[in-house]
Amino acid sequence: MPDERSRAVVQTREFLVELSRDSSLPDRVRRDATFLLRHFPTRDDVALAGRIEEHSDTLPFGASGPVFSSTITR
Repeated sequence: MPDERSRAVVQTREFLVELSRDSSLPDRVRRDATFLLRHFPTRDDVALAGRIEEHSDTLPFGASGPVFSSTITR
C-alpha cells in the first residue's frame, strides 16, 4: 500500500541517520550510511511525491497505482 511504503521509506531514512551518527559503530558503517543518505528522499520529498501522485489524473501509473502516499503516520 502507498501509505505503508511511504512510512517504510521515511523510517529507513531515520534509521540511516541514526547509523551515521552512532560513534560506537565502525567508521565504514557510518560512512556507508552517510553515503546512502546523500540521495535518499526526505519525509517532505515522500509526502510531495504522494501529493503529486494522488492529485494527478494524467500520470501513467498503469495498474499499479500511486507509489507513495501524502499521509505518513508512525
